[in-house]
Amino acid sequence: MRPNIVFLDQYSLGGADLAPIRALGAYTGYETTDPAQVLDRCREADIVITNKVVLDRATLQRLPRLRLICVAATGTNNIDLAAAAELGIAVRNAAGYSTHAVTETTVGAAIALRRQIGYYDRYTKTAYAGASRQFHFGRPTHQLHGSRWGIVGLGAIGRSVARVAEALGCEVAYTSVSGVVREEPYPALPLDELLAWADTVSIHAPLTERTRGLIGARELALMKPTAILINVARGGIVDEAALAAALDAGSPAGAALDVFEHEPLDIGNPLLSVREPDRLLLSPHNAWASAEAVRTLVGCIERNIREYLGARSPKVE
Repeated sequence: MRPNIVFLDQYSLGGADLAPIRALGAYTGYETTDPAQVLDRCREADIVITNKVVLDRATLQRLPRLRLICVAATGTNNIDLAAAAELGIAVRNAAGYSTHAVTETTVGAAIALRRQIGYYDRYTKTAYAGASRQFHFGRPTHQLHGSRWGIVGLGAIGRSVARVAEALGCEVAYTSVSGVVREEPYPALPLDELLAWADTVSIHAPLTERTRGLIGARELALMKPTAILINVARGGIVDEAALAAALDAGSPAGAALDVFEHEPLDIGNPLLSVREPDRLLLSPHNAWASAEAVRTLVGCIERNIREYLGARSPKVE
């Protein structure tokens, strides 16, 4: 018997070819799913695929047929993992598919901010033609080579960013958000020391009770006025109101965020009214979404389903 497979938010894969997943069972895909629709759409599912749709304890308890949840992402904070384990529902995520894409986004954001690419692009398009001088030095720029790069969370992506930063001539240090002490090729610093030391701080940590609100007004005040902050991890780690206020006050010098506490952004989010927009780069949680990474993600989901079905009897209950 072919399993019933339901994908609750397939729009999140950007129109990717899902044929390898469709071939594994009786497939139903929904572009988006509101919380009120989850139960009805999953009622007959043996396997549910979700990127950001929440599956909480109350919902899982009412889905006796469900046997596997495939998260179309690395983070599993939208799944009640304890409830799933108690109910015998396997949960599989897709680790490692976006490491290169997020690394490139992180490094690209650092270069864009330190070299003031946004400002100089806008100047060239609006004021350079017919200007009286060949060169324009409206904003000071800085190179990464010879600077200090602090990593918050040295997991797979954090290590990848560290390697690239080191290759570009940066001195690298990190802080552990898990509290686990490991042998690493980079020195470990307490968070406060790292923030005061670094010229670039990039965040690559999961959202947990330990990391929620990790970077607030106090922590931002520890950073150098010339430093930049990059968050490509999870919204909720950085206090967005505090960051907007700090940027308006002149320190840190810039920031780049790909993730937000509420997605999509609330219309009144203070980040949208920062006085000097060139100091802030925002993107809609797509650091991971290169075409290559999306193809790899589809392959991860396919493999997770195949491995689960292969470990069970051919007949899905």
